[in-house]
Parts: sequence; structure tokens; C-alpha cells
Amino acid sequence: MSTQLRPTDVKRLNRQWRRRTEGRLSLMVESVTQPFNLGSILRTCATLGVDRLWLTGNSADPDDPKVGKTALGTGAKVPHERLATTAEALAAARADGYKVVALELAKGAVPLHTAPLEPDVCLAVGAEDHGCSPALLNGADAITYIPQIGRVGSLNVAVATAIALTEARRREWAGFGDEADAPTGS
Repeated sequence: MSTQLRPTDVKRLNRQWRRRTEGRLSLMVESVTQPFNLGSILRTCATLGVDRLWLTGNSADPDDPKVGKTALGTGAKVPHERLATTAEALAAARADGYKVVALELAKGAVPLHTAPLEPDVCLAVGAEDHGCSPALLNGADAITYIPQIGRVGSLNVAVATAIALTEARRREWAGFGDEADAPTGS
């Protein structure tokens, strides 16, 4: 019979994965205006060990109580910086040694499972309704999209961000093979 892990077992498991994870992962958020979307993105960033978050455009404020309601206090665990322009955010990511990969349904984009998501990657997402700006798309090193086969043509920005960040981590973790720890509890 399977049971949920106790909090101490979850902490131990997370610590084991954190020790093995060496790749740097960051995120650029451009004009994500809905506080609940940004809160969800912050929570995902904290969960997957995003090293840095750059906010640009008219993105919601991480200190907004509505952001905090969804982030559940995790916003304080993700270093973030607001920059006035997308060009400044791209320059900051590159200055920190990141390759920028925009997530957008656009010409020239490659499916997420083939995208260049090697360590030291900064994923970039855009606004809820119109996606990444031309400045972001033109400034990115690569563009990727999430293949979809359903009858809806797009995902919520927070969900798409979670999928892309998880794929970036999964690539590194796939190399662990049988060494990966299975959850254990007492």
C-alpha cells in the first residue's frame, strides 16, 4: 500500500535532488499582467530551483498581495529583478552567462522536446494574450513551442512556463538513470 510521504521525508528527497542538480536555470517574464499567473510562475520557479527571474514590460509586481496569494510565500525564495525594457533583460541574462530561449508559437520555433535547453538556459515567456514581443523573439537565441494536439490552440502562460521549466530540468535529470532516488518513507 502506498502512502504519502511525511514532511521530513519530502525534505530529504528534495535535498537529494538539489545536490545532484548542477545546471543553472533562469526565467524572463515579459508583460505577464495577471497577478495569479505571476504567483503561479513564482511558485514553479521556487519548486524547480530557478536561479534568477527577470521581469520586464508591464508584468505584475511580485509584492502585490494577489501574487502572494498564489505564490504562497515562494516569491521571496526566487531572486528577481525588474528591468525597464526587454533589451535590458536580454542583456542581463546574457551578462550572467545564459542562453535565452523564448517560448512562443512563432515561425522558426522548434518543438520543446528538441529545443536547446542545456544548462545555463534562460527561458522567456510573454504576455497572456499576445505572447512574446517582437523584441524578445528577435533577441532570443532560439524559440520553442509546446506541441499541442487538442482543440485549443494555447496554454495558460503559467502552465506553459511550468511545462517548459520542468522539461529543462528533466533533461539534466534524465542522465541520472537508475541512480535517481525513489521516494521512501517510514
